[in-house]
Formats: sequence, structure tokens, C-alpha cells
Amino acid sequence: MGSALVAGATGYLGRYIVSELHDRGHSVRAAVRDRARARREGPWDSPSLDGLVDEWVVGDVTDPAFTRDLAADVEHAVSALGVTHQKADPWRIDNLANLAILKSALRHEASSFTYINVLGGEHCPAQLTRAKSAFVQTLTDAAISSQVINPSAYFSDMMEVPAMARRGVVTIFRPEVRINPIHGADLAAYVVDRMEEGRPGAWDVGGPDVLTWRELAHLAFDAVGKRPRILTVPTWVLPPTLRLMALFSPRLADTARFTTWNMLHDCVAPTTGTHHLADFYARFM
Repeated sequence: MGSALVAGATGYLGRYIVSELHDRGHSVRAAVRDRARARREGPWDSPSLDGLVDEWVVGDVTDPAFTRDLAADVEHAVSALGVTHQKADPWRIDNLANLAILKSALRHEASSFTYINVLGGEHCPAQLTRAKSAFVQTLTDAAISSQVINPSAYFSDMMEVPAMARRGVVTIFRPEVRINPIHGADLAAYVVDRMEEGRPGAWDVGGPDVLTWRELAHLAFDAVGKRPRILTVPTWVLPPTLRLMALFSPRLADTARFTTWNMLHDCVAPTTGTHHLADFYARFM
């Protein structure tokens, strides 16, 4: 099987992608900042990379000297690289670091570049999604077979809901807005399927269960064994709240802008996978 570089290998999804590639017989080069961390189990039972990686490359993806030859002698480049809860600048990571990896893939004539984006990101006003969208535009124009995967949300993104339920109240904005998050293992299988096919394009993908935010809140209360208490907050409070938050932490405000945008708009994609969010909640709560 072909060799693959995985950037963002220690994130929730990146770990599953490395595992899936390994299980299918691909040779895996993992780009990581901390090898010791990579060899430990990841968040929400995402796998340790110990024994799954054929070649480790340890460094900073914002360093041009590190990224220049990152894709040397690999057939595929796969990037799950992106800012989540870190304090890093989204433009620097989600756009410029991915762009540096793409340049390495082009320089070394890799056959494909698979990128994990976000569903509807081109419509979201957050800096995070603007950075991702800018990279997607560059990638699709590049002289390489590109696969852009747009997941609706990860199961790991949904863990704040049972945390609120445990505290006694789940806050939502529009109860009937729908979402179908996907488990990391199911998404990784989908990503590697598209990579192996090698056909350029973009695909939206979500998990098997389409839920309203009200239904999602009830799942969370069931998981923690508490009576449902759901508070619907009017959307007019968001602009002044985000402006105030930005005075103290622009990065936190941008994360909140991204999160709340997804709570205000349907994030539903074609379904795939066998993992169910109710089971995921039951496991961890």
C-alpha cells in the first residue's frame, strides 16, 4: 500500500486516521510536536499512536525548515491540522501551516492531498473558518488531486452538552436546529476511503443520527441521569456577549462565534458510520 503523511496526528481525529491507515497496510509518517504525548492515549478514547507509526517527524508546522521536506517520498498527504482549543492563531495554523505542507507535497510530487475542513465553513464568520476556507480555495486550485472532507461535527465537540447537563441546565439557542456529529473512527474510515479512491472533489459527511439540539440535550440528561432542564436563550444576546468577550480574549470570542454559529444553523450532512452519540455519552458520563 502507499505511504501517507499525517499532519495533526495527535488530535482526536488525527489519531483515528493514523490507526485506519495502519490497519489498511499503509506506511504512516506522523508529524507531531510531542512524540511522548502521541504515544499516550488521546482524548475520549482516541488511540495511542504507539506501534501505528512507521516514521516520526517531530517539529513545529509553523517552521518553514520543518515543513519544507515533510512530504518527501510519500504518496499521500493527509491533514487534520487545525486550531481547536489552543491559543494559536487560526490563520497561522489552519491556513499558513497547511499551505506549507501543501507546498511540500507539490515540491515532492505527492499524488494526493486530503484535507479535513468543516461543514458550511465558508458561511461562518469566525476567523477559524475563514482560515480554513482560504486554504481550501488554494488547495482546490493546486496541481494535485485534492479531497476536501467537510464533517458536520465530531462526537468530541458534543461533550460540553452532558457537562452542562451534569451541572443541571443545558443552554441552547434554537431547539429545532439539527446536527449529526460523527465519531472519529467512522470519519477516519471515510477519509481514508476518499484518499484511496484518489478522485478529486469535496464531500460533506456526518454521523448516523440526525438530532435537534433539544433531542441532543435530552440524550445528555439521560446519560447523566438527571431530569431535563433546558434553557432557551434568545439569539439577540449573542452579539453584545461576543463583543464583550473579545475585549478580554479575542481567541476565546472567535471560538465562541464558531460554536454558536453551529448552534444557530442546521449542520446536517449525508450519514455514515455505526457509532451512536447516545452510546458515546453513556461511555463517558
